[in-house]
Amino acid sequence: MKYVEGSKRVFLDTGTRFQRRIVQAIGIIKVAAARTNVSLGLLDRATGEAIIKAGEEVMRGKFDDSVVVDVFQTGSGTGINMNANELIAEEASRLLGRKVHPNDHVNMGQSSNDVGPSTMRVAAVSAVWEELVPALKQIISSLTRLSRKTSSVYKAGRTHLRDALPVTMGQEFEAYADAFREDLKSVTSAAGYASELPMGGTAVGTGLNTDPRFGTMVAIEISRMTGLKFVKARNTFRAIRLLTDLASLSGGLRSIALDLYRLCQDLRLMFSGPITGLGEIDIPTQEEVAGSSIMPGKTNPVTVESALLACAQVMGLDEANKVSAMLGEFELSMGVPLMGYNLVSQIRLLVEALLKVSTVVLDSVSPRKARSRRFAESSPALVTVISPKIGYDKAAAIGKKLEGGLSIREALKDLGYGEKEIDKILDLKRLVRPGIPVREIAK
Repeated sequence: MKYVEGSKRVFLDTGTRFQRRIVQAIGIIKVAAARTNVSLGLLDRATGEAIIKAGEEVMRGKFDDSVVVDVFQTGSGTGINMNANELIAEEASRLLGRKVHPNDHVNMGQSSNDVGPSTMRVAAVSAVWEELVPALKQIISSLTRLSRKTSSVYKAGRTHLRDALPVTMGQEFEAYADAFREDLKSVTSAAGYASELPMGGTAVGTGLNTDPRFGTMVAIEISRMTGLKFVKARNTFRAIRLLTDLASLSGGLRSIALDLYRLCQDLRLMFSGPITGLGEIDIPTQEEVAGSSIMPGKTNPVTVESALLACAQVMGLDEANKVSAMLGEFELSMGVPLMGYNLVSQIRLLVEALLKVSTVVLDSVSPRKARSRRFAESSPALVTVISPKIGYDKAAAIGKKLEGGLSIREALKDLGYGEKEIDKILDLKRLVRPGIPVREIAK
């Protein structure tokens, strides 16, 4: 493979190879292009069939070891396009018994400048629908179940890590379920935008040296092969020169990572203890491995922390993607290979983290109800319940006394409330929903 051999000296040699998902995507594109060229009468059927068979082997992974160009290569993705062209041509030549040319036949009607960006889009969009969407649905399902399970578990709310008004544990988990529902909408919307392919635009978007029908037909064939909807870009100039759609997709992945990071931080704090921390939940699965090499019996939130690291990496790669999207001038983006590699990496990390947090952590959470309720009933912030009656300043003064050890029950007695009224005012069921308890209860 002439191009590949020559590239070894001039590309970086970091050992960073394109993932199976990207190799599969370029195989799909080469097969779709060959079928289209045969249909258009531009490529003889025998040569086309040989290219299709070789391309299908690329899709299946037979030649993964032969896709050797480094991710850190020419910014258009010419490296992976020519690597694919050459290995497919070599295999097609063997199957056909005569020469199949990597440029004249395999790359017919194409340029690295439309194949590279299209490959990364097909890879990323396929990964979103086939891997990420199911993982997001899994964590939404796990959080929804846990929210229902803990809907009557009362606990102290905390703002700024200081005692606040009561909430239910279920309300907290439902907040995250809702966040991931919104993330699902955002990331699938971004994937829809990224489903526009510049195939048929060739080198600069004009479509020179390709049949005008080529791009649309290739997109239809890719859709048929993947079961996903891909279309020819409305403006091939835009889809070749800009990666804004992929940057938007990366932003959607960053949002998922942010929400998962926040969830994991809260889980870690709720699991802190068992004696001197909050200790609001138990996570039995986190006891399956030793938490310390020196402290016997210690357990740690290992799965949660693993997910935190994955989220950090996803957010870091998003920053690299921002720079990748800025690379390039005039007709062509120069960040194509890195953007594609990073997106597939981000999705893989998120999928693993989402599934592990769902099945290993959330599905095994056991609330410590009595401890949580005790915290809820002893929060100085409960003075808020009487502020509509006595005013903010007086309530604040009482709040200081609560911090000093006075109970909210004693404070209410001093204000003239009887035991039954106090029971109603401090009923946690009332305090975790809209309403003004002191005005609802006759004095």
